[in-house]
Amino acid sequence: MSRRHHSRSEPVDGLLLLNKPAGLTSNQALQKVKRLLGAKKAGHTGSLDPAATGMLPLCFGEATKVCAFLLNADKTYRVTARLGMATDTGDATGTEIGSATVPEMSVEQWNAVLQGFRGESMQIPPMYSALKKDGRRLYELARKGETVERAPRPIRIDEIELLEAAGSRLVFRVRCSKGTYIRSLVEDIAKVAGTLAHTARLHRENVADFRAEDMLDLSRAEADAANGPELLRERLLSPDRALAALPEVQLDAIQAAKFVGGQAVPSGHDEADGLARVYGADKAFLGVGEFSAGGMLRPRRVFRVA
Repeated sequence: MSRRHHSRSEPVDGLLLLNKPAGLTSNQALQKVKRLLGAKKAGHTGSLDPAATGMLPLCFGEATKVCAFLLNADKTYRVTARLGMATDTGDATGTEIGSATVPEMSVEQWNAVLQGFRGESMQIPPMYSALKKDGRRLYELARKGETVERAPRPIRIDEIELLEAAGSRLVFRVRCSKGTYIRSLVEDIAKVAGTLAHTARLHRENVADFRAEDMLDLSRAEADAANGPELLRERLLSPDRALAALPEVQLDAIQAAKFVGGQAVPSGHDEADGLARVYGADKAFLGVGEFSAGGMLRPRRVFRVA
Protein backbone atom coordinates (compact mmCIF):
# COMPACT_ATOMS: atom_id res chain seq x y z
CA MET A 1 0.00 0.00 0.00
CA SER A 2 1.44 3.35 -1.00
CA ARG A 3 1.88 6.11 1.53
CA ARG A 4 -0.47 8.33 -0.46
CA HIS A 5 -3.19 5.69 -0.46
CA HIS A 6 -2.74 5.23 3.28
CA SER A 7 -3.02 9.01 3.76
CA ARG A 8 -6.29 9.04 1.89
CA SER A 9 -7.75 6.44 4.27
CA GLU A 10 -7.23 8.62 7.33
CA PRO A 11 -10.15 10.42 8.99
CA VAL A 12 -10.63 13.98 7.79
CA ASP A 13 -12.44 16.25 10.26
CA GLY A 14 -12.92 19.98 9.79
CA LEU A 15 -14.43 22.89 7.89
CA LEU A 16 -13.30 24.50 4.68
CA LEU A 17 -14.72 27.85 3.58
CA LEU A 18 -14.77 27.55 -0.20
CA ASN A 19 -15.02 30.62 -2.41
CA LYS A 20 -17.34 28.83 -4.83
CA PRO A 21 -16.75 29.75 -8.47
CA ALA A 22 -19.58 30.44 -10.88
CA GLY A 23 -20.75 27.53 -13.01
CA LEU A 24 -20.76 24.84 -10.32
CA THR A 25 -23.63 23.65 -8.18
CA SER A 26 -22.93 23.56 -4.46
CA ASN A 27 -22.84 19.77 -4.54
CA GLN A 28 -20.42 19.68 -7.48
CA ALA A 29 -18.09 22.00 -5.57
CA LEU A 30 -18.40 19.82 -2.47
CA GLN A 31 -17.57 16.63 -4.36
CA LYS A 32 -14.49 18.22 -5.97
CA VAL A 33 -13.06 19.27 -2.59
CA LYS A 34 -14.05 15.97 -0.99
CA ARG A 35 -11.94 14.15 -3.59
CA LEU A 36 -9.03 16.55 -3.13
CA LEU A 37 -9.05 15.94 0.64
CA GLY A 38 -9.60 12.21 0.38
CA ALA A 39 -12.47 12.58 2.83
CA LYS A 40 -15.02 9.84 3.42
CA LYS A 41 -17.88 11.95 4.77
CA ALA A 42 -18.83 15.42 3.60
CA GLY A 43 -21.66 17.91 3.53
CA HIS A 44 -22.31 21.58 2.82
CA THR A 45 -24.59 24.13 4.30
CA GLY A 46 -26.39 27.01 2.67
CA SER A 47 -26.56 26.16 -1.04
CA LEU A 48 -25.55 28.74 -3.62
CA ASP A 49 -27.06 28.94 -7.10
CA PRO A 50 -24.69 27.69 -9.83
CA ALA A 51 -24.27 31.23 -11.17
CA ALA A 52 -23.48 32.64 -7.72
CA THR A 53 -20.02 32.88 -6.15
CA GLY A 54 -18.71 33.20 -2.64
CA MET A 55 -18.68 31.55 0.75
CA LEU A 56 -19.82 27.94 0.85
CA PRO A 57 -18.97 26.22 4.16
CA LEU A 58 -17.95 22.62 3.48
CA CYS A 59 -17.98 20.15 6.37
CA PHE A 60 -15.96 16.94 6.54
CA GLY A 61 -16.02 14.00 8.92
CA GLU A 62 -17.14 14.96 12.43
CA ALA A 63 -17.63 18.54 11.25
CA THR A 64 -20.71 17.43 9.28
CA LYS A 65 -22.46 17.52 12.65
CA VAL A 66 -22.35 21.34 12.62
CA CYS A 67 -24.25 21.59 9.32
CA ALA A 68 -27.58 21.62 11.15
CA PHE A 69 -26.42 24.50 13.35
CA LEU A 70 -25.35 26.56 10.32
CA LEU A 71 -28.62 26.18 8.41
CA ASN A 72 -30.21 28.99 10.41
CA ALA A 73 -27.21 31.31 10.10
CA ASP A 74 -27.50 34.83 8.73
CA LYS A 75 -25.75 35.53 5.44
CA THR A 76 -24.28 38.61 3.74
CA TYR A 77 -24.35 39.13 -0.02
CA ARG A 78 -22.99 41.64 -2.50
CA VAL A 79 -25.66 41.96 -5.17
CA THR A 80 -25.41 43.44 -8.65
CA ALA A 81 -28.79 43.99 -10.27
CA ARG A 82 -29.52 44.93 -13.85
CA LEU A 83 -32.47 47.26 -13.99
CA GLY A 84 -34.95 47.44 -16.85
CA MET A 85 -35.09 43.73 -17.76
CA ALA A 86 -36.72 40.71 -16.14
CA THR A 87 -35.75 37.09 -16.84
CA ASP A 88 -37.64 33.87 -16.28
CA THR A 89 -35.05 32.63 -13.75
CA GLY A 90 -34.55 35.98 -12.03
CA ASP A 91 -30.83 35.95 -12.87
CA ALA A 92 -28.52 36.39 -15.84
CA THR A 93 -28.81 32.73 -16.90
CA GLY A 94 -32.46 33.12 -17.84
CA THR A 95 -34.40 34.28 -20.88
CA GLU A 96 -35.74 37.82 -21.07
CA ILE A 97 -39.46 37.95 -20.33
CA GLY A 98 -40.01 41.69 -19.96
CA SER A 99 -38.46 45.12 -20.19
CA ALA A 100 -39.24 48.48 -18.64
CA THR A 101 -37.85 51.99 -18.49
CA VAL A 102 -35.35 52.61 -15.73
CA PRO A 103 -36.48 55.61 -13.67
CA GLU A 104 -34.07 58.46 -13.05
CA MET A 105 -33.56 58.32 -9.31
CA SER A 106 -31.04 59.95 -7.01
CA VAL A 107 -28.84 58.07 -4.57
CA GLU A 108 -31.10 59.30 -1.78
CA GLN A 109 -34.18 57.94 -3.54
CA TRP A 110 -32.58 54.54 -4.11
CA ASN A 111 -31.48 54.49 -0.49
CA ALA A 112 -35.05 55.14 0.60
CA VAL A 113 -36.30 52.25 -1.53
CA LEU A 114 -33.72 49.84 -0.13
CA GLN A 115 -34.25 50.84 3.49
CA GLY A 116 -37.94 50.08 3.05
CA PHE A 117 -37.03 46.40 2.91
CA ARG A 118 -35.33 46.31 6.32
CA GLY A 119 -36.99 44.26 9.02
CA GLU A 120 -39.32 41.29 8.83
CA SER A 121 -41.56 40.66 5.84
CA MET A 122 -43.16 37.92 3.74
CA GLN A 123 -41.50 36.90 0.48
CA ILE A 124 -42.87 34.79 -2.37
CA PRO A 125 -40.17 32.32 -3.46
CA PRO A 126 -39.20 32.24 -7.15
CA MET A 127 -40.39 29.46 -9.46
CA TYR A 128 -36.77 28.61 -10.19
CA SER A 129 -36.03 27.27 -6.71
CA ALA A 130 -35.57 23.88 -5.08
CA LEU A 131 -38.72 24.17 -2.99
CA LYS A 132 -41.29 21.46 -3.55
CA LYS A 133 -44.93 21.67 -4.58
CA ASP A 134 -46.90 18.39 -4.39
CA GLY A 135 -43.62 16.49 -4.23
CA ARG A 136 -42.00 18.14 -7.25
CA ARG A 137 -39.24 20.75 -7.33
CA LEU A 138 -40.47 24.15 -8.44
CA TYR A 139 -37.64 24.52 -10.94
CA GLU A 140 -38.75 21.27 -12.61
CA LEU A 141 -42.20 22.75 -13.14
CA ALA A 142 -40.72 26.08 -14.26
CA ARG A 143 -38.62 24.40 -16.94
CA LYS A 144 -41.83 22.98 -18.39
CA GLY A 145 -43.34 26.45 -18.52
CA GLU A 146 -45.61 25.87 -15.54
CA THR A 147 -46.26 28.46 -12.87
CA VAL A 148 -47.91 27.47 -9.59
CA GLU A 149 -49.01 29.45 -6.59
CA ARG A 150 -46.31 29.74 -3.90
CA ALA A 151 -47.05 30.53 -0.29
CA PRO A 152 -45.19 33.60 1.09
CA ARG A 153 -42.43 32.80 3.58
CA PRO A 154 -41.14 34.96 6.44
CA ILE A 155 -37.72 36.56 5.93
CA ARG A 156 -35.70 39.21 7.74
CA ILE A 157 -33.41 41.89 6.32
CA ASP A 158 -31.05 43.18 9.03
CA GLU A 159 -28.91 45.51 6.92
CA ILE A 160 -29.08 46.76 3.34
CA GLU A 161 -26.54 49.23 1.98
CA LEU A 162 -26.47 50.95 -1.40
CA LEU A 163 -23.02 50.68 -3.02
CA GLU A 164 -23.70 51.97 -6.53
CA ALA A 165 -26.59 53.27 -8.64
CA ALA A 166 -25.66 54.18 -12.21
CA GLY A 167 -27.91 53.77 -15.22
CA SER A 168 -29.21 50.21 -15.31
CA ARG A 169 -26.70 49.02 -12.68
CA LEU A 170 -27.66 48.78 -9.02
CA VAL A 171 -25.21 47.35 -6.49
CA PHE A 172 -25.98 46.77 -2.81
CA ARG A 173 -24.90 44.69 0.18
CA VAL A 174 -27.52 42.88 2.25
CA ARG A 175 -27.38 40.89 5.48
CA CYS A 176 -30.40 38.65 5.76
CA SER A 177 -31.94 35.61 7.40
CA LYS A 178 -31.95 32.10 6.05
CA GLY A 179 -34.46 31.40 3.32
CA THR A 180 -34.15 34.85 1.74
CA TYR A 181 -34.16 34.64 -2.04
CA ILE A 182 -32.01 37.46 -3.38
CA ARG A 183 -33.47 37.09 -6.88
CA SER A 184 -36.93 37.75 -5.48
CA LEU A 185 -35.61 40.63 -3.38
CA VAL A 186 -34.13 42.27 -6.49
CA GLU A 187 -37.44 41.91 -8.35
CA ASP A 188 -39.34 43.37 -5.40
CA ILE A 189 -36.94 46.33 -5.13
CA ALA A 190 -37.41 47.04 -8.83
CA LYS A 191 -41.18 46.85 -8.47
CA VAL A 192 -41.17 49.49 -5.74
CA ALA A 193 -38.97 51.67 -7.98
CA GLY A 194 -41.41 51.26 -10.87
CA THR A 195 -39.33 49.05 -13.14
CA LEU A 196 -38.13 45.48 -13.70
CA ALA A 197 -34.81 43.86 -12.83
CA HIS A 198 -32.86 40.64 -12.49
CA THR A 199 -29.81 39.60 -10.48
CA ALA A 200 -26.77 39.99 -12.73
CA ARG A 201 -24.18 38.90 -10.16
CA LEU A 202 -24.42 37.44 -6.67
CA HIS A 203 -21.49 36.98 -4.30
CA ARG A 204 -21.90 35.67 -0.75
CA GLU A 205 -19.41 37.43 1.51
CA ASN A 206 -20.23 35.84 4.87
CA VAL A 207 -22.06 33.02 6.59
CA ALA A 208 -22.60 33.33 10.35
CA ASP A 209 -19.40 34.61 12.00
CA PHE A 210 -16.98 33.25 9.42
CA ARG A 211 -14.55 35.76 7.92
CA ALA A 212 -14.34 36.41 4.19
CA GLU A 213 -10.54 36.37 4.35
CA ASP A 214 -10.65 32.71 5.49
CA MET A 215 -12.19 31.61 2.18
CA LEU A 216 -10.15 29.44 -0.17
CA ASP A 217 -10.46 29.55 -3.97
CA LEU A 218 -11.04 26.21 -5.69
CA SER A 219 -7.95 26.74 -7.85
CA ARG A 220 -5.83 27.18 -4.71
CA ALA A 221 -7.35 24.05 -3.17
CA GLU A 222 -6.46 22.10 -6.31
CA ALA A 223 -2.91 23.46 -6.24
CA ASP A 224 -2.49 22.57 -2.56
CA ALA A 225 -3.69 19.03 -3.17
CA ALA A 226 -1.59 18.49 -6.31
CA ASN A 227 0.99 16.42 -4.43
CA GLY A 228 -1.37 14.79 -1.98
CA PRO A 229 -4.08 15.96 0.42
CA GLU A 230 -1.88 16.80 3.43
CA LEU A 231 -1.33 20.51 2.69
CA LEU A 232 -5.00 21.08 1.98
CA ARG A 233 -5.97 19.26 5.17
CA GLU A 234 -3.84 21.72 7.14
CA ARG A 235 -6.18 24.49 5.97
CA LEU A 236 -9.21 22.90 7.61
CA LEU A 237 -10.84 24.83 10.45
CA SER A 238 -11.92 23.18 13.68
CA PRO A 239 -15.65 22.31 13.76
CA ASP A 240 -16.23 24.61 16.76
CA ARG A 241 -15.41 27.64 14.57
CA ALA A 242 -18.95 27.26 13.22
CA LEU A 243 -20.34 27.70 16.73
CA ALA A 244 -18.51 30.85 17.79
CA ALA A 245 -21.77 32.61 18.64
CA LEU A 246 -22.55 30.06 21.38
CA PRO A 247 -21.30 30.51 24.96
CA GLU A 248 -18.39 28.32 26.07
CA VAL A 249 -18.48 25.79 28.93
CA GLN A 250 -15.32 24.18 30.28
CA LEU A 251 -15.52 20.74 31.93
CA ASP A 252 -13.00 18.89 34.08
CA ALA A 253 -11.83 15.41 33.13
CA ILE A 254 -14.54 13.57 35.10
CA GLN A 255 -17.34 15.79 33.78
CA ALA A 256 -15.97 15.50 30.23
CA ALA A 257 -16.05 11.71 30.38
CA LYS A 258 -19.67 11.78 31.54
CA PHE A 259 -20.64 14.32 28.87
CA VAL A 260 -19.22 12.33 25.95
CA GLY A 261 -20.84 9.26 27.46
CA GLY A 262 -24.25 10.87 27.13
CA GLN A 263 -24.79 12.06 30.71
CA ALA A 264 -25.85 15.51 31.89
CA VAL A 265 -23.30 17.38 33.99
CA PRO A 266 -23.34 20.59 36.11
CA SER A 267 -22.92 23.56 33.78
CA GLY A 268 -21.83 26.22 36.26
CA HIS A 269 -24.44 28.55 34.67
CA ASP A 270 -27.56 28.20 36.77
CA GLU A 271 -29.69 30.75 34.89
CA ALA A 272 -28.49 29.98 31.36
CA ASP A 273 -30.61 28.46 28.60
CA GLY A 274 -30.08 27.47 25.00
CA LEU A 275 -26.97 25.82 23.57
CA ALA A 276 -23.27 25.98 24.42
CA ARG A 277 -19.88 24.90 23.06
CA VAL A 278 -18.37 22.34 25.41
CA TYR A 279 -14.64 21.74 25.99
CA GLY A 280 -12.65 19.28 28.07
CA ALA A 281 -9.89 20.07 30.51
CA ASP A 282 -7.32 20.01 27.69
CA LYS A 283 -9.40 22.51 25.65
CA ALA A 284 -10.44 19.70 23.32
CA PHE A 285 -13.80 20.40 21.70
CA LEU A 286 -16.32 17.86 22.98
CA GLY A 287 -19.54 18.98 21.33
CA VAL A 288 -22.72 20.99 21.77
CA GLY A 289 -24.58 20.94 25.06
CA GLU A 290 -28.00 22.25 26.03
CA PHE A 291 -28.65 24.00 29.33
CA SER A 292 -31.44 22.39 31.32
CA ALA A 293 -33.20 22.85 34.65
CA GLY A 294 -31.14 22.82 37.82
CA GLY A 295 -28.04 24.26 36.18
CA MET A 296 -27.32 21.07 34.27
CA LEU A 297 -25.86 20.68 30.79
CA ARG A 298 -26.97 17.73 28.71
CA PRO A 299 -25.27 16.53 25.52
CA ARG A 300 -26.99 17.70 22.35
CA ARG A 301 -24.29 16.58 19.89
CA VAL A 302 -21.02 14.89 20.84
CA PHE A 303 -17.99 15.34 18.57
CA ARG A 304 -15.19 12.81 18.42
CA VAL A 305 -12.43 14.76 16.72
CA ALA A 306 -8.93 13.35 17.02
